[in-house]
Amino acid sequence: MLPIIERTLIEKGWSGDKKYRAVLPDGTVVLYRVSSADSFEQKKREFAYTQSAAALGISMSQPLGFGRCEEGVYSLSSFVDGDDLEPVIGTLSEADQCRLGEDAGRILAKLHTLPAPADAEDWEIRFNRKIDRKIRGYTECPLRFPGDQLILDYIAANRHLLAGRPQCMQHGDYHIGNMMYAGGEVVVIDFNRFDWGDPWEEFNRISWCAQASPAFASGRVRGYFGGEPPMEFWRLLALYIASNTLSSIYWAIPFGEDEIATMMRQAADVLDWYDGMRNPVPKWFR
Repeated sequence: MLPIIERTLIEKGWSGDKKYRAVLPDGTVVLYRVSSADSFEQKKREFAYTQSAAALGISMSQPLGFGRCEEGVYSLSSFVDGDDLEPVIGTLSEADQCRLGEDAGRILAKLHTLPAPADAEDWEIRFNRKIDRKIRGYTECPLRFPGDQLILDYIAANRHLLAGRPQCMQHGDYHIGNMMYAGGEVVVIDFNRFDWGDPWEEFNRISWCAQASPAFASGRVRGYFGGEPPMEFWRLLALYIASNTLSSIYWAIPFGEDEIATMMRQAADVLDWYDGMRNPVPKWFR
């Protein structure tokens, strides 16, 4: 039995896990996360990954342990005593927004030094299969957004960019919604969607950053590259964001009208940022 003397449910997030603010007998406050019993091997790999990430010295929620419990599988990590960064970012000066974005970019660059498994499938094959699945999911769902053919045409014309891409370990859901603001710094949380793949694909959720703060999103890109990114990055990122835009529409359906409306707005934003997919450098980049 895990020695927890008090726990309070945290009611936010999209995973099926239950998350708690928990207190250990010595008074230490931790994040206590409970997953299904059949996720043991996945959580074991996640714990090993977060240990490797923490060893890089990055600003993140620290892994403390995992194991089986009566409810399934638990994981423990340090509790970040701060605020969600997304609602806070707009209250900060533009200089601070940019600084935090640069820090987030540098953290990501360090994370990407962790190698993908030696037996990782070729990226071009793997992601083309994912694109096919997303196109099929979108065309078979009952919803459409204006300008969707521009997205489909861009994807068809740029699949060749996937050839020969390197792979590394990925956080898997790296955006401002999975970051905290503590002590004036950004702290990365929620590694439960970790994966491996093209390091540049990790920017596929930067749309959430850009909607919250163009300065933060721009800083994140420059912090990652240590300056201006190559044009190849922008072209490939537009491909990743285009494919995500398709899948976000049918993903939202089970969550109701509000989530559908959010994803429809984001699709419109994507088409605006990229000038109808004619310019691979998005308008939010400053």
